[in-house]
Amino acid sequence: QVQLVESGGGLVQAGGSLRLSCAASGRTFSSYAMGWFRQAPGKEREFVAAISRSGGISYVDSVKGRFTISRDNAKNTVYLQMNNLIPEDTAVYYCAATPGGALRTRLSEYIYWGQGTQVTVSS
Repeated sequence: QVQLVESGGGLVQAGGSLRLSCAASGRTFSSYAMGWFRQAPGKEREFVAAISRSGGISYVDSVKGRFTISRDNAKNTVYLQMNNLIPEDTAVYYCAATPGGALRTRLSEYIYWGQGTQVTVSS
């Protein structure tokens, strides 16, 4: 069982930055693939970024060049650095984890989910 707790969300003006953190419980964090997803009001939850056990990374096209995912296995934490934010980035952001370690980009591939953190970008 893995518990995930997100933090770092908030209200920011367009062009600003936020860094989301996701702290994971358990001793096997380094063996998990990790991902960030987001859900805007009235929309389905969508993939944002993922990082594999070995450091492989994938992003949705709309955040490439603006967002950076990283992980610190010593701290059992995965991060999402978000720069040059735009109003379309407004959503609840969720951290997710799945065993096996390979890069995963589909929502259905993730087993464990955090409660989410709100990101609001004003224009």
